[in-house]
Amino acid sequence: MEYVNPEGLRLDGRRPMEMRQLRAEIGVVSKADGSAVFEMGNTKVIAAVYGPREGQNRSQQSNDQALVNYLLQSQPACLNFVLSKRPSFWVMSLHGCQVRCEYSMANFSTGDRMRKPKGDRRSTEISLVIRQTMEACILTHLMPRSQIDIFVQVLQADGGTRSACINAATLALADAGIPMCDLVTSCSAGYLNGTPLLDLNYVEDSAGGPDVTVGILPKLDKVTLLQMDSKLQLDTFENVMQLAIEGCKAVASYIREILLENTKQLESRRGVK
Repeated sequence: MEYVNPEGLRLDGRRPMEMRQLRAEIGVVSKADGSAVFEMGNTKVIAAVYGPREGQNRSQQSNDQALVNYLLQSQPACLNFVLSKRPSFWVMSLHGCQVRCEYSMANFSTGDRMRKPKGDRRSTEISLVIRQTMEACILTHLMPRSQIDIFVQVLQADGGTRSACINAATLALADAGIPMCDLVTSCSAGYLNGTPLLDLNYVEDSAGGPDVTVGILPKLDKVTLLQMDSKLQLDTFENVMQLAIEGCKAVASYIREILLENTKQLESRRGVK
């Protein structure tokens, strides 16, 4: 299948180095401390943050840092960890931190209407990856003996759901006023038909080619997430990874615009000049 035509256009009409349209909204869940909707093309994700608050399980509380729980409701993902089952969720212990993962298959998020069993390993893997990515920016030492719950649900999936979840969670954390050393942003890039492609959609992502997902702290110039499917030559990998990093920086610029606009709206409501 030809994913880039002779005119240099992809199946959805974008150029190889062109991102899908970004859309975001803050404060969409009134009961949450922070919330956001983030869209990358046809991929749509909602995130809600609760906390920081006192840890529910005191025996697993850390005295010197916050406990971050990441709860993901999404498409299926894969990882080998020992899990202990509870009535409606899974509890996983890792490095002294409790991660509680609630997941349910949203039948309307994809064209596949088949119900999938709860507890799939892919959802567990995504929960862990995003939790670790978010912990890289949260200043947990400022919130001892507390926990932060981050709920994310994929409402519509068209590729890049992992990156969209990270971007939505970043906005929700900022909306909740959680102290962070920097914003975490994420984007993916792939390599099809001998061409590096930025921000893969579902058709491109399902093609079976190499796919690199990157998460960065843009101001600190640090990489917090790097995952790759398949293999690439070193020079090609460097080009694809750099393309994904440029996509992360574009997302960071957009998120800052959203946060600035939200701040101006809050100041206007409060009569601050």
